[in-house]
This record gives sequence, structure tokens and C-alpha cells, in this order.
Amino acid sequence: MILKEILERYSVRKYKKEDIPEELVKEVIEAARLAPSANNKQPWKFIVVRDFEKRKKIGEPTTWAKFILDAPVLIVGCVTQKSFKMGGWYDSAILDIGIAMEHIALQATHLGLGTCWIGDFDEKLVKKVLEIPEEIRVASLMTLGYPLDNKVPEKKRKELSEILSFEKY
Repeated sequence: MILKEILERYSVRKYKKEDIPEELVKEVIEAARLAPSANNKQPWKFIVVRDFEKRKKIGEPTTWAKFILDAPVLIVGCVTQKSFKMGGWYDSAILDIGIAMEHIALQATHLGLGTCWIGDFDEKLVKKVLEIPEEIRVASLMTLGYPLDNKVPEKKRKELSEILSFEKY
């Protein structure tokens, strides 16, 4: 049986103007802390941004993510170190933080909160606004809040037969 949270998670772009209690924010970050990572490096740090002016500076210049201004919380996922070379060709840190951010999304869904992954951001700007050290990389942003509309949209996904094979490609 597929987890209810996987079925109900969707990209929320409209939020209620309602603060998120600190204990719920900590709970979604705890879910990220418990995520697996290659060699257990845990190459991540999460910055919770509630301040409207900071969210405005980050969100206004974007093309697709101006709703950052409407979400009461923005979570910034940072990669703090290089990690394990996966398959001999890429560093696992970006995959590791992706897993951790998805743990945030699923835990948020479990708590009745909504999230949206954001890739439309200016890393230099985010680093300046949040005083992130030069050697740290901003991998992803994620909004967090109570969805304005709790209606889960129909998921448009490829058929299983299009993405699955056994024993050979």
C-alpha cells in the first residue's frame, strides 16, 4: 500500500496567511535530519526563513516562485560538504539533500501542511540575504505553510510500464 502522504503530496503555491508553530517546523526538519545519506555524511544544513523582507528579497526576482512571499515559511536546503562519489561520476551530496528535502515534504503533508520545491532562485542572492558562507551551496528552496485549498490535484504521471523494466533496460 502506498503511503497516504505520497498520494496526497502536491506542489502548493497558494497558502493561508497563518503562521506555522515552531514545533511543527522543527518536526519537519527532524524528518530531514533522519534522512539517509551516503556514508552517513549528512552533508546538509537547513535555514528556516520566516522574515517577510528576506523572503521578498529572495522571491521577487524569480520568474516562477513569487509565491515565496505568500508562504509563511521558506526552507533553504544547503549542501555543506562534498560527499561520496556515486557510481564513480557524481557527488552524492545533491542526492542526499534531495532525499532530506523530500522527507520534509512528506512529513509536512502528514501534518496537514503544504510544500513546494523551488529551483527558480538566484544562489548568490540567497547567500547574500541569508549570510551563507561562500563555500556552502544552496541546493533547493521549499515553501511551507497551510494550503489555501486542500484539494489534492490529479497526479499526471507516466504509466508504470513506461518507467519500469526487469533484468535489462
